[in-house]
Amino acid sequence: MISYGIVDLPWWGYLAVALLLTHTTIASVTIYLHRHQTHRALDLHPAISHFFRFWLWLTTGMVTKEWVAVHRKHHAKVETPEDPHSPQIHGIGRLLGAGVFLYASEARDRDTIERFGHGTPDDWIETHLYARCSVCGVVLMGLADVVAFGIGPGSLIFGIQMIWIPFWAAGVINGIGHYWGYRNFPVEDASTNIVPWGILIGGEEFHNNHHAHPTSAKLSSAWYEFDIGWMYIRILETLGLARVRRIAPTPRFSPGKTACDADTVKAIVTRRYHVLAQYHRSVRDACRQEIRRLRRHAATPGGGGIDTPSARTLLRWLRLHTWDRRARRPLTLDSLARKHELLHTVYSMRRELSELWSRSSASTDQLVKQLSDWRERAEATGIAALREFARRLPHYV
Repeated sequence: MISYGIVDLPWWGYLAVALLLTHTTIASVTIYLHRHQTHRALDLHPAISHFFRFWLWLTTGMVTKEWVAVHRKHHAKVETPEDPHSPQIHGIGRLLGAGVFLYASEARDRDTIERFGHGTPDDWIETHLYARCSVCGVVLMGLADVVAFGIGPGSLIFGIQMIWIPFWAAGVINGIGHYWGYRNFPVEDASTNIVPWGILIGGEEFHNNHHAHPTSAKLSSAWYEFDIGWMYIRILETLGLARVRRIAPTPRFSPGKTACDADTVKAIVTRRYHVLAQYHRSVRDACRQEIRRLRRHAATPGGGGIDTPSARTLLRWLRLHTWDRRARRPLTLDSLARKHELLHTVYSMRRELSELWSRSSASTDQLVKQLSDWRERAEATGIAALREFARRLPHYV
């Protein structure tokens, strides 16, 4: 291929360059903008921090304060009409096709910027160059691509760079990441993990994990998940260029404990989404058997069966999906579960368990008493899976 640029490469060389450049941009977004600036999950050496800031100015034109503010508002207003980019509100098609315009519209809202953009860089170069002339970096990047690789290959590489973040971040992460995928934690929003290997989008694929533990520098959770952004952070930490401040708490257990105490309450509140996930997994088989039994009786008049849509809704809930897409709100199964004793018991006990850590005014002694009472009632239900889960609760330390 004739490039007429400083560098002449085979076709696969230009592809490799494009992937390297876009991957550097993705790493800058996830490490600097997301984990460092927005959630303060890690500290970065000033030189590394400024490199990321400079690179994002060149390749995206995004202003740190604006990106941080929009993302913080997303967490604060998630899945509500005030959420800047929820597919549950705006529709999945709009997020995939025009997510970048939703971001740009919110970034122009000065109230959003002032309320959620605090703590971001405001030095001379930020105020006089990066924020004042955000398009200048993009123009400079385009010229550099053309000079280095020629008009044809350079323009193509530049085009890929320009659509990479709008498509993957504004479209896929904000869209599919709240619409389709698997979940490790039953958070009260629609967030999902897209795939178990966070490579293409720097680890941002683990969106459900992130919503469960937003201030964690590590986004992967399960043993089979790989977060390449976390790998880069660990390399920077080894080199003395980063310091991890927080990661998601790892559950610890003491199998010898048989009674709940203050340590149990503290551990359960801290690891509440892990506890709820374990609850779902513990009762899943018993509920599935009950749903199959009820479906067999669905065609029997007065047989107390369950129709297919209702069965699918319950099975989805058991797979940790606690968001109702049609109603655009957290999933409620009261009317459905109330008709069937076992399902009603499992559902209501789960709700009561989650209410324990929402009682901010309760003292530790009161929470211990309430948790112990919950355990006693769970063991008295006669549901073996629920009884075994209740007996394991004191093991959390």
